[in-house]
Amino acid sequence: MFRRNRRTLQVAAATALLVTAATACNAAAKNDAAGSASGGSGPSFTLVTPDSVGQNEFLKLAVTGVQDAAKQHDGTQKVYESTDTASQQQNVQAAVDAKPDVIVLVGFEFADLVAQQARKNPEQQFLIIDACTTKSFKNVSCAVFREHEGVYLAGAEAGLLSKSGKVGAVDVLDTPQFRRYSDPFAAGAKEVAPKTATGTRFVGGQSPFDDSARAKEQANTLLSQGYDQLMAAAAAGNYGVFEAAKAKGAFAYGVDVNQCPSAPGTVVDNVVKRTDVAVEKGIESVLAGKTGATVSYGLKEGGISLTGLEAGVDSSKCVIADHKDVLAKVKALRDQIVAGKLTVDDPAAS
Repeated sequence: MFRRNRRTLQVAAATALLVTAATACNAAAKNDAAGSASGGSGPSFTLVTPDSVGQNEFLKLAVTGVQDAAKQHDGTQKVYESTDTASQQQNVQAAVDAKPDVIVLVGFEFADLVAQQARKNPEQQFLIIDACTTKSFKNVSCAVFREHEGVYLAGAEAGLLSKSGKVGAVDVLDTPQFRRYSDPFAAGAKEVAPKTATGTRFVGGQSPFDDSARAKEQANTLLSQGYDQLMAAAAAGNYGVFEAAKAKGAFAYGVDVNQCPSAPGTVVDNVVKRTDVAVEKGIESVLAGKTGATVSYGLKEGGISLTGLEAGVDSSKCVIADHKDVLAKVKALRDQIVAGKLTVDDPAAS
């Protein structure tokens, strides 16, 4: 799961930095294709994942999305699970050779590969989730997320729950793309509690996406200064943030999926990316002939949410389940954003 978090936190910067020249690898890859579902005589869909699905909730949602699309259109679906760069390349080629109606791929890892295949196979439709190719192609559709909207709502929860009046974030790198996970958190807190003090610490170092110890260290720096609510946007380092918060009796917020079970009583809520929604709606658009576009999914489209705003919050092990009054205020903010009455600034906007 945290490797998935690493990728989704990287994706904005990676998408901006991708080059059109891909480095193809001819190494033999292990075939890690996994299962196809039964279905009718309708369209066929193939999903390629960057990692094994296993208990990866982020990827499990993508599988659910392609399965639901197959059921809705009386079609068939197949999932190819990758384990490394070589198998990613092999699985993409296998998917192209099978010529399904839509090939769905999750993650920036596939952007260059899709660019290559899109040129060679102009009749094949591709849908990339959580990333896009640098160059536009008529047969490549993309789904990206407005994470900053959900982060803003989590910040509002933090502002309402903070006893010290200090709300902070542990972010991976000090770049506009990654600040989508910290700046809106501060803005949301100030929206509901204008006098809130805010601060951000960055993991940095040689391995910012996988350094739990360094993330914990940055969290402890904030905690020592009286911060009691922390946005954990440290990828694999989120465990370190949760450990630090738990030891000091403070609280933290997760990303991508429900991370509350990893630290019950400490994780308040999570900014959730609904990859199933993006997959299902993306396939629908492709089948309708709306191809070659990048579609952004936020609160309005149901692509971004909070665990606290979804069904099942009472069994989520999230602290927010015990604060219905806070959730009511956050729902009101969400409705304003959905209605276009409130705009959340995007630090990564050009």
